[in-house]
Amino acid sequence: MTSRPILALLISAAVLGASAALAQDKGSVDAKPLPPLANPNDPKLGAKELFGRKVLPAAMPTHVVGFYAKGCIAGAEGLPINGETWQVMRLSRNRYWAHPDMVALIKRLSAKVRKDAGWPGILVGDMSQPRGGPMITGHASHQVGLDADIWLTPMPKRQLSRNEREEMSAVMMVRSDRLDIDPNAWTPTHLSVIRDAAQEPTVQRIFVNAAIKKALCREAKGDRSWLSKVRPMYGHDYHFHIRIKCPPGSSGGECESQPEPSEGEGCSAGDLAYWFKDSVLHPKPPKEPPKPKPPMTLAQLPAACKQVLAAPDAKP
Repeated sequence: MTSRPILALLISAAVLGASAALAQDKGSVDAKPLPPLANPNDPKLGAKELFGRKVLPAAMPTHVVGFYAKGCIAGAEGLPINGETWQVMRLSRNRYWAHPDMVALIKRLSAKVRKDAGWPGILVGDMSQPRGGPMITGHASHQVGLDADIWLTPMPKRQLSRNEREEMSAVMMVRSDRLDIDPNAWTPTHLSVIRDAAQEPTVQRIFVNAAIKKALCREAKGDRSWLSKVRPMYGHDYHFHIRIKCPPGSSGGECESQPEPSEGEGCSAGDLAYWFKDSVLHPKPPKEPPKPKPPMTLAQLPAACKQVLAAPDAKP
């Protein structure tokens, strides 16, 4: 894999796994806090350090604050780690929290997938931290409890062990040249799973690798209107990313949604051309390494996130 964005994602994933192992017992659902900060009131301290140290949701009414990549959530709900048609992966990350609407969607989607695709169920990856906010490693988004990653690997017909949930890898769906799906991995059931997710009314966008979008465009039959929600994005070759709209009645306009997807399937040669340019698939390394960006601070988040952070823990 030679694409710099893809390589960066893989490196981030490796760092994420190492960091989680230091902070938690492998496979544990008994989240343990990270070491205390020397100066938690330092205005230059990354907000990720503060939110990453909260192991339970805020004891506040449920509400979303801010944008998917710049916000937090109060009163988040945890997705049970086992369901009849789903299992949560990477438990030690403690990222199986979300707005109740997202939790309900995953439960509903997993049942539809069993019926429509014939999968035993779905494997659920990262959602959000207990109070949302920036993560120490991994995602830029997933901050407000309205994002979730679903593996493109069917749930087994048995309950996975804690170690398997930490060590098991999802199946790569994209061909080694990055130009199309891998026919040895991709099946018509994968289209059915993504279509079921995209047809949910509250879903605003689904992010997949461009090669997967290309396959969906080629293979979808009948009603294709759902394709407008499916957007190419770097990575997303082992899983797809569901993003839902701001919940109805979000108080005071605190939740910031994205514009609705543009009309059209997004399947024309012009729509996909950028993602398959050689400069995108095989970018040249910069002459000088870019300087790392300073982390997002608490002051850069919506003001209400300070209250979410300071609130007492909800009862486990």
